Amino acid sequence: MNRREGPAALARAVAKLFIVAAGLAFATAAQAQCSRATLQKLAGTYVKAQRSGSADLVPLAKGASYAENDKVMDIGQGVLAGPLKVDFTRSFLDTTQCATFTELVAASDPHPYVIHTHIEATTDGKVSKMESVVTDAGDWMFGAREHLAVTQSEKWDKIPRTKRDTRAVLQAAADAYLDNWGDPELPVPHGTPCHRLEGRINTGSKDPEGNTCDMGAFPQKLKVGHRRYVIDETIGAVSIFHDFPWLDAGLPADRATPASQMFRVENGRNRYIHEATVCTTPECGRGK
Repeated sequence: MNRREGPAALARAVAKLFIVAAGLAFATAAQAQCSRATLQKLAGTYVKAQRSGSADLVPLAKGASYAENDKVMDIGQGVLAGPLKVDFTRSFLDTTQCATFTELVAASDPHPYVIHTHIEATTDGKVSKMESVVTDAGDWMFGAREHLAVTQSEKWDKIPRTKRDTRAVLQAAADAYLDNWGDPELPVPHGTPCHRLEGRINTGSKDPEGNTCDMGAFPQKLKVGHRRYVIDETIGAVSIFHDFPWLDAGLPADRATPASQMFRVENGRNRYIHEATVCTTPECGRGK
């Protein structure tokens, strides 16, 4: 069953997470920053490359790396090797870390995909590191057309400057969701409404005006590691790539599968959550 905490407990937990996240935010603040224009151009170039199947359009810095589903490969050997009919994209621009995140949905392509991509860039807009979580038929709850219909309907517009959360608050809200998988007693700052899009499943269809983001307890406590972040304060957005333990029954118990969560946070509370998770066996062997 889901656990609901009182306002005081929630406030204490968020404050604690804020302190931890603030330290992480301070560490990244010392890094070189990029302009939003530079990052927007890079994200647009990536989408253009995927539409055309032209990996050579992606401006790679010397020594750049590329990976799909945690497997390092040549950028021209993966999903960028061929064109996709892209129906929708949404990008986050992280000017502090000089990074981008893009959600790309190819629902009407003969081979449908939902792809989440992180790009780390140099200050002049070249790719230093690029990694994608690439999901298609057989992956967890996959359904590109259903996913497309929901993500297109959501509002991820710019937040007025005076109402924007800090990087630390944004990350704390997102981290709390994943930390709760390991300790269901930890409260998570979900707003009302809050909806979760897990592959093809939209929890908001059950209660459009309510909070349907709460997770029930997993059969075991999950430690979610290898987290990589892209944070965009302008639209209140956080992307986390991570390793999802336990879910994929096709893997040994000590291994995790590549996964991505993206969050829209408003006033310190989660509004939308999207998930894309890779499976080695159909639906991760969970019979969904």
